[in-house]
Amino acid sequence: MSALAARRHRGVRAGTLVAAITLSAGITGLIVGSAAQQIAGRHLAVWVVGRASAMCAYVLLVALVLMGLLLSHPWRARVRRPSTAARIRLHITLSVFTLVFITLHIVILATDRYAGVGWWGALVPMGASYRPVAITIGLIAVWSGLLAGITAALAGRLPRRLWWPIHKVASVALVLAWLHSVLGGKDTVALFVLYIPTAALLVVVGVSRYVAHQPADRIAELH
Repeated sequence: MSALAARRHRGVRAGTLVAAITLSAGITGLIVGSAAQQIAGRHLAVWVVGRASAMCAYVLLVALVLMGLLLSHPWRARVRRPSTAARIRLHITLSVFTLVFITLHIVILATDRYAGVGWWGALVPMGASYRPVAITIGLIAVWSGLLAGITAALAGRLPRRLWWPIHKVASVALVLAWLHSVLGGKDTVALFVLYIPTAALLVVVGVSRYVAHQPADRIAELH
């Protein structure tokens, strides 16, 4: 690789990282700022922040899964920029931010007496007094997401045919997270403006990814 090409490559890497940080900071700022306006002087402040962190985690999870679908899409070679390496780094960055906000959401609701969740409900299925079904679905979604993340971390140590099928459980985690969001937040009808379009977008991209799947891609996945 020439010096000029190396500089351009570093520039793309830096640009991707900056874009990821900016995107995350922007989303976080909008949600936290909106939450701050809503909770000023209210006794439900902790609960509202917990809900805001959940919304942020949901948006990041959608972006994370979309990036995963694009990374494995048969048409991915048609888009040359950013590079595959940059896309993978963005995927990893999104996964880290998603984990951070999910953890924040769990900790806040587990420690907030008003939420009716508690540590027991946050860790044990059907243990919450507040909408136990929705909370349990969210708990299973977290477990599924952790499984997908662990398999991704082992990607360089295990053959693709072993870790890749397990990593696809990320789609299950997203479906469960969506159900958790809809069932757990059905008191806020306005949020459906977020849930319905994002679900439709993911379905369209997911279907296109598998409809476009070619036999050559299936053969490549076995190696």
